[in-house]
Amino acid sequence: MTETTKTKTERGADAATRSAAGARAAATGRATARPVPRWAERTARAIPLLMLPVCLWRMPFAFHFPMGLRDEGPFPDSLWLSVPYVFGLSILSELAALCCFALVRGWGEVVPDQVPLVGGRPIRPAVVLVPAALASLGALALLADWILGTFGLAGVPAPEFANAGWALLAAVTSGLFVLWGPLLTALTWQYYVRRCRP
Repeated sequence: MTETTKTKTERGADAATRSAAGARAAATGRATARPVPRWAERTARAIPLLMLPVCLWRMPFAFHFPMGLRDEGPFPDSLWLSVPYVFGLSILSELAALCCFALVRGWGEVVPDQVPLVGGRPIRPAVVLVPAALASLGALALLADWILGTFGLAGVPAPEFANAGWALLAAVTSGLFVLWGPLLTALTWQYYVRRCRP
């Protein structure tokens, strides 16, 4: 076998391997037109995990356990209202976190084939960027509110807790939650760079 034949055979094998890898990626919904940076993939995976502690911390409020908070807060008095309110808020928070995967997956660029009528159609970058940017601004506002409230800055009163342990627990869980703002902003920026820049 000549050197040229070997080279052609190796190239064909490499192309077949890449093609198979691309098909597997497309089947899992991970294929994107341009590669996603590793840090962005890790960030998208981290966001739902960072939001989970505050969702769990919030659950006892549904059953009128104040988690050391002296102010009862905005929760309804009736369990028929407080349970759906708190659980619904936690579920919506996690769904919003999971939507961040659209910024690093193929279904954020092309409508999945399983969607009737529009499956397989490309998604314009603005359709993803506008909601992501608005969510980023809202999440950054929550971060600013957390900083001001937790440290009692700019005249914003800090919440009152029964003791320092409860205050620390609330600060840590809500602090992890508000990291969503800068992380989502970074993901939105990388999506813009990946989709809109040459």
